[in-house]
Amino acid sequence: MASAMNSKVQFKVVILGTEGVGKTCLLNRIVYDKFTDKYQMTVTGVYRAKFCSYNGETVQVGIWDTVGTERYRSMNQLFYRGAKAAIVCYDICDSRTWQDSKYWLSQLRLHEEDCKIYLCGTKKDLVKDGNRPRDIDFEVTTKHAAGIQAKIIEVSSKTGENVNVLFKMIVDDYMDSHNSREEMSVEENIRLSPKPLHRRLFCCS
Repeated sequence: MASAMNSKVQFKVVILGTEGVGKTCLLNRIVYDKFTDKYQMTVTGVYRAKFCSYNGETVQVGIWDTVGTERYRSMNQLFYRGAKAAIVCYDICDSRTWQDSKYWLSQLRLHEEDCKIYLCGTKKDLVKDGNRPRDIDFEVTTKHAAGIQAKIIEVSSKTGENVNVLFKMIVDDYMDSHNSREEMSVEENIRLSPKPLHRRLFCCS
């Protein structure tokens, strides 16, 4: 049973990854559909809200851009709590950032075990344009994603390639799960509700 028309659903997403993988660029492409390569290092969490529509429902996605710098990483556990989805970013031109992604996953699981994972290879445009060589084989990352029950996608925040696909995937997955839980809750309430008493009517003379 879907939620009532024009109801509002909110959920939280965190973006994780080592400094320089393009988390802030991804956030701004998702929220504002804009790109600039002039960013300062993120030393505290940055919050943005993205509104969208799903089958007549208004969905507010609260997105946290977390800290990638090793010096400030301990702050990130403050942002994990309550996250329903995590975009774990790595630079497809830098294998070190792929290895680091396993650290981010382990930290996330310590604090929010049921959070759904989306592995996100960034800077796809650099490889397509021939400006930098690919350093991570997509087949390898895909196998790893399957092993940890995560979804995986490669994007370009510069051109916007696959960014909307990623965001739609996250919203669709959450809303499907959200509506499924609502249906189960309604069915459970019906099952546990006491059956109405049907009294027999007797006629006396």
